[in-house]
Amino acid sequence: MTPTLAAGFLGIEHFTPPWDIFYLPLFNLLVGFYHLLFSDFALAIIVFTIVIRTILAPLFIQQIRSQKEMQRMQPLVREVQRKHKGNRAKAQEETMALYREHGVSPTAGCLPVVFQLPILWALYQALIRASNIVTLNADQVKSADFTALQQALPGIQQVAGSTTQFIAPVSGPCNLEQFNGAFTHFLPLNCQLIDPLHLSSQITTTVPWLVNPFTGVHLDLALPDHAFAIPILGFGLSFIAVIAAILQFVQVKMAQPTPNSDDPTSSATSTMTYLFPLLTIFWGGLFASGLILYWVVYTAYLVMQQYTIMGWGNLFPLFGWTPPFARNQLATVGGVRPSREPRGGAGSAGPPPPPSTPAAGQVPRTGQPQTERRPGGQQRAGGALPRPGRKKRGRKR
Repeated sequence: MTPTLAAGFLGIEHFTPPWDIFYLPLFNLLVGFYHLLFSDFALAIIVFTIVIRTILAPLFIQQIRSQKEMQRMQPLVREVQRKHKGNRAKAQEETMALYREHGVSPTAGCLPVVFQLPILWALYQALIRASNIVTLNADQVKSADFTALQQALPGIQQVAGSTTQFIAPVSGPCNLEQFNGAFTHFLPLNCQLIDPLHLSSQITTTVPWLVNPFTGVHLDLALPDHAFAIPILGFGLSFIAVIAAILQFVQVKMAQPTPNSDDPTSSATSTMTYLFPLLTIFWGGLFASGLILYWVVYTAYLVMQQYTIMGWGNLFPLFGWTPPFARNQLATVGGVRPSREPRGGAGSAGPPPPPSTPAAGQVPRTGQPQTERRPGGQQRAGGALPRPGRKKRGRKR
């Protein structure tokens, strides 16, 4: 049995480390916004997401800047990989040495990604706990432990029309032995809330202003999307999940380095750019729609944050198309306009332009000595022709 700590602290009667270290602050913050925002759970999730993103902004700014530096290093990395093509170990060694020389860490952007995973899991648990709907399998329903739990916690109610779904009570005993096993989700909500946030009734997870105008179905944030989903072969294609996938694709494409055929990881990175949005659409048919709403707001915030730091990045051209507002996209990230050197000049990899043919009667201005064809087939070197009517004087021999 996991020890219960901090019993009675600010009204929190149940605290089980280490997971509650992440879960309880987020759960209390989410319920706090629910109280402040007119008991609207969707608004609570939106404001909650913005607050979390703002608090974590320094970490994600570091991640975006790291991605920007990685983009800046791509030409040098491609040159190293071209030089050591066929020797993968040597190419990786030289690439890491190049990163160290320029003070760039390829793993600097991993910390925010790792840090957000427990937040996502804690939010998922908070949404499930806030709905107070617990789904069991048939064996758990028939078990003696569940029968004992129903006797000790009489507030458990069975969902109408279901034999495996039950509603957990808002209040009740907080330290039952069954709460530390398979029935932890039946823990009453008030057991993990501070005194000012204690609830008198169930949290309303149905959003009145998120309604399908054609069917009249309101979105329930505690369940997978059924209001804006299209059933396809038993799978619900959620419109909210599609929005989240599009935003995720834009965010990843903006920060993606320029594709490099010599880099063996380039194709894998490009594959992930399309795979993760598809997974988001798949998850939208399985997970609570409140979690997908959180992901929509979260990713939209991140896209705006990336745009302020690195512009459109490598988003365009998109499938070969560049919109008018992005046609003057800068070659570098961060809003710094690159110097426009002539073709073939310093820093240009292209060949110099072919010399233009001068028009009739004009003298080419190339800076190179030109030749003048004189009668009799002789040529005179020099950059200018003699003025007509002027006789050249010289010493007779």
